[in-house]
Amino acid sequence: MHRVRQSLPYLRDFGWDATVMVVRPELVEGNRDEDLVQTIPTDADIQTVGALNHKWTRLFGLGSLALRSLPFYARRGNQLLALGKYDLVYFSTTMFPVMSLGPYWKRKFGLPYVIDMQDPWHSEYYLSRPKHERPPKHWFSYRLNKWLEPKAMMEVGGLISVSEGYCRLLRDRYPEADLRIAEVIPFGGASRDFEVLDRTTVTNDVFEAGDGDVHVVYVGRGGHDMAQACRGIFGALKQGLADAPDLFGRVRMHFIGTDYAPDGRAKKTIAPIAAEFGVEDQVSESPHRIPYFKVLRLLRDAHMVVIPGSDDPNYTASKVYPYIQSRRPLLAVFSQTSSVVEIVRSTKAGEVVTFMPGHDDDLPGRVYETWRRMLERLPYEPETDWTAFEPYTAREMTRRQVEVFDRVLAKGGS
Repeated sequence: MHRVRQSLPYLRDFGWDATVMVVRPELVEGNRDEDLVQTIPTDADIQTVGALNHKWTRLFGLGSLALRSLPFYARRGNQLLALGKYDLVYFSTTMFPVMSLGPYWKRKFGLPYVIDMQDPWHSEYYLSRPKHERPPKHWFSYRLNKWLEPKAMMEVGGLISVSEGYCRLLRDRYPEADLRIAEVIPFGGASRDFEVLDRTTVTNDVFEAGDGDVHVVYVGRGGHDMAQACRGIFGALKQGLADAPDLFGRVRMHFIGTDYAPDGRAKKTIAPIAAEFGVEDQVSESPHRIPYFKVLRLLRDAHMVVIPGSDDPNYTASKVYPYIQSRRPLLAVFSQTSSVVEIVRSTKAGEVVTFMPGHDDDLPGRVYETWRRMLERLPYEPETDWTAFEPYTAREMTRRQVEVFDRVLAKGGS
């Protein structure tokens, strides 16, 4: 959703008009953020589609928005594409089964399609993990994704991804597919979002910024693949409480929105790791998702922000951009292969501690040394190089996006 939302203000600058299909809001589980509407151009062409109501499908164990909405997308897409005024279909979603409409519409209307791969679709990652670490209904989603992904990839005209690793994996998996056009384009940083934030009435009900504590915030998904980074962070906190209690004793860490599951089914994956290190009194986790502008408010109110990275070498974190734009001291703990490392270091927006997935290389000790230096400097604003940040803005990412569209059309979408 955020990729399209951030692109809409700039597409016409580069010669493209867009029609966006979205599921009607009342049929989507999760929090609604009405303020997001302020970031969308008033003349944007937004077409809503239906979906089976989750209140009924949950009775049969079906919650997936993609599966609930798939036939409705197909029907409305057929109506729109039959008008003959479209040149290309663009899928930008993590509701992966919807992408299976790409080859169907290509055959029916002769239109090429581009897929924006924001997360892995079919992934072998959890096959090597214990069953209790696998997502709910992994057995079903694994088989469905393994069946649908090749159908979409074999006829795709172009690929956009947030990770070079995803592009490489798909090329290796489908050597007979034409994936010559495959570009790594992260999500951009949208400065207008913070401008809208200043006009909202969104408040921070998580912590009191002036209570004398040092509030450190992370908002985003958790998961067992972030355990190595979290152990580095909580091991550092434990060491800090022993070696520099005057600094680390005031630290209060807030991990928010760590599970994609709807309210009532969200599980904590961060707090148990904090308990392993005996620092649970200084770490709180609220796994329920929160509205986007509340995320920005919490980042703005924080004294520091932190981002733990995945041990998946292909993982990148596009959410790093609002962290940078919050202008708060940033501590990132990431795999040494992640694109986040270069982004943070090149923009001088924060500090990065890297690790090699699966290797014990004194990560807690290195995080501690970096974190301690940052705490000693507080309060301060990072001396971010905003010129170096320019290539990561939403407008620049949109320009690169439409370059992919133009190339796909030039080759005929084959």
